[in-house]
Amino acid sequence: MRPVRMSRGCFVRLEPKITVKDYLAALRENRLLGLKCRECGFITAPPRLACRHCSGRNSEILELSGKGKIATFTSVYIPPESRRGKTPYTVVLVELDEGPWIMGNLSGVDPAQISLEIIGHSVIMNNTLLLQGESPEDDIIAPLFELAN
Repeated sequence: MRPVRMSRGCFVRLEPKITVKDYLAALRENRLLGLKCRECGFITAPPRLACRHCSGRNSEILELSGKGKIATFTSVYIPPESRRGKTPYTVVLVELDEGPWIMGNLSGVDPAQISLEIIGHSVIMNNTLLLQGESPEDDIIAPLFELAN
């Protein structure tokens, strides 16, 4: 729980509807979770403590389709230390069909051959582990997208 300071020195504890652990566990099962605000209907992914649109805290868990369109991309040739030896790779910003924008990696496309023509192309999430270390505990999971037919 995260304490939030309210007026007059009061504190309110905010409890997340979805913990990071639960969010990552769902990604491992190829499920993408978000939150739908019950006050304004805005959908947030990845989940947050409060609605990005109205700051409301009354939300419900929603399973997203993982389908969307590429808004932009970048190909990475100089990686962070945890991904050394695993380059090049492409990172995409995807506008999901439900509305939120989410970052992930793109598979099945040679980063050296990718061009601006990929923007607007339909994708679908298809997760695999991003192997980072010597043991499964060191692995990181992130949305992994592939081009849709």
